[in-house]
Amino acid sequence: MVLVDDYGRPLLNLRIALTKPCNLHCSFCHAEGEDKNTENLVEMSAEEVVRIAKIAVSLGVSRIKLTGGEPLLRKDIVQIVKGIASIHGLEDLSMTTNGTLLEPLAKELQVSGLKRVNVNLPTLDGETYCKLTGGKLENVLGGVKAAVEAGLNPVKLNMLVLKGVNDSHVLEMMDFARKIGAILQLIELEPINVSSEYYKTHHKPLDEYEEMLRKKALKIETRHYMQGRRVYHLPDLKVEVVHPIENTEFCMHCTRLRVTSDGKLKPCLMRNDNLVDILTPMRNGATDEELAELFKLANKRRQPYNRNEPKSP
Repeated sequence: MVLVDDYGRPLLNLRIALTKPCNLHCSFCHAEGEDKNTENLVEMSAEEVVRIAKIAVSLGVSRIKLTGGEPLLRKDIVQIVKGIASIHGLEDLSMTTNGTLLEPLAKELQVSGLKRVNVNLPTLDGETYCKLTGGKLENVLGGVKAAVEAGLNPVKLNMLVLKGVNDSHVLEMMDFARKIGAILQLIELEPINVSSEYYKTHHKPLDEYEEMLRKKALKIETRHYMQGRRVYHLPDLKVEVVHPIENTEFCMHCTRLRVTSDGKLKPCLMRNDNLVDILTPMRNGATDEELAELFKLANKRRQPYNRNEPKSP
């Protein structure tokens, strides 16, 4: 059984935010659409995370991504990965991380059942990286190298393109991804958890890069169950292009639901007014069947944030 919302979109993907804190301070972070305030922090235990994942898979979810905050800040991250990876019917378990803590953990995570990682890497320039994130470039590069060597395949490099900051670094990042055997993912800035002024200053459309990629590509693939995004197959390199959520194609092809770091089902990245609390009922003794009904309720609340509305006559 796969849940389908009122717009005909199947629920196939679950993103679980394991924690709200992060060891970096990226100016562009959308924090999975959550409030960035870390006071009065509530987090799910490893057992609670795994139980939520099991219920999701029983309802047809086949792909789970662990996010944050920075998920590797969790001391029980290996336990969480092992628990989710053991769920029958799960096809893919991945993680999005800033990569700075990945180097000593990569092999253990792979052995525990993590399939692949997305590493946020906006630039290969150490000074620019430090200004953007507050971190050290060598730490994330060590994490990327360890992930590739551990067989976390594919390693995807998430490059958020920012006008006037790293928009001239794309070709360099393509060469780096090709050299280490990673996939490059070019991401357009979204107006989520950033000021309107920041967005206006740094937003850059990805059209010129897509035009360049079209000319170089041997094949162009459209991932229909991943918001219709395009993948450009170049010689020895794949480049995915992620346009922002503020377009109808992105929203009408969405197949995901989120779990916030404090245990709420979040039907849409852009909204916080339709959340469904699953952690409180769980802690109050709810059965798996009752928790499954909460998933169905959250799925019912899924709707495209941007969609083509019928025009008035």
